[in-house]
Amino acid sequence: MKIIVPMAGIGSRLRPHTLTVPKPLTVIAGKPIVQRLVEDIASVIDEKIDEIAFIIGPVAKGFPTDTEENLLKIADELGAKGTVYVQEEALGTAHAIYCAKESLSGPCVVAYADTLFKADFTLDVNVDGAIWVKQVENPSAFGVVKLQDGFITDFIEKPKEFVSDLAIIGIYYFKSGEKILNEIQYLIDNDLKENGEYQITNVLESLKQQGAKFIPGKVNDWMDCGKKDPTVDTNKQTLGFEYAAGNNLVSSDVVLENSEIIQPCYVGANVVLKNTKIGPYVSIGEHSVVENSTIENSLIQTNVQISNANLDNAMIGNHAKYNGNYTSVSIGDYTELL
Repeated sequence: MKIIVPMAGIGSRLRPHTLTVPKPLTVIAGKPIVQRLVEDIASVIDEKIDEIAFIIGPVAKGFPTDTEENLLKIADELGAKGTVYVQEEALGTAHAIYCAKESLSGPCVVAYADTLFKADFTLDVNVDGAIWVKQVENPSAFGVVKLQDGFITDFIEKPKEFVSDLAIIGIYYFKSGEKILNEIQYLIDNDLKENGEYQITNVLESLKQQGAKFIPGKVNDWMDCGKKDPTVDTNKQTLGFEYAAGNNLVSSDVVLENSEIIQPCYVGANVVLKNTKIGPYVSIGEHSVVENSTIENSLIQTNVQISNANLDNAMIGNHAKYNGNYTSVSIGDYTELL
């Protein structure tokens, strides 16, 4: 089994945090989003992962030079071969997959690195494909599917009138990567675009018309990482899942001086807490120092210095310095508010 992860988007809605770190590499509860994504997929499909192919954007569009190295480490930790491709130009969801054409063979899971999910779903490898969906309140903002007798009959992109409330979350299983590649190649060769881009929904529709059978993969929890507030909420939910599973995410070398940690929390290595209370639902990255502060429901990255703060629903980037009494803040890397 292979996992194909298109992640070339610049993540503009999550700025300033994505100015220096690609959104899929943003750390949630101690792990990058993309690492949690592929781990969740591996647990759902319950098969050996042979290769993980990542499609990233060019350095010129904000992807750091060490992005490839970091992604290969993620694949290696899952015992898989890692491959990194570059999508030089954003030409749609199908085009992003096409950039990994050398890896598109055999059974594949394609997962766009925008969200995290939790699912209780057994993959049926005998069907042509599966598309993970989640019931939503406002289906007009999503691509949705219609079902009949347990199979998907229609794909509708952002319907203006109600046709279904089952939203496509951006994770797909395909029994044959070769068939997906052939259909995308046909779109490109014939310049068949929708809104100026090559879309994966057109590939799915074409395969369905040829007789392919797709089933829905139902999702229990769908966590968005597109903007600051949903990302902080995703951190909260992830910490809750980890704590419920019995996982201790507080490093053993954390220095506590007249301080308290209210679980669930993630606290990285070499963190110092002085006269501080953190939690619940707080992540603090390694080598950070927090003094005279109270922090809850917040996502704080590495090498951060915080003092005299009362934070709630905050997101603070790497190497930032913050001294103040604001609460719901969003501070990017290397920012100083003193």
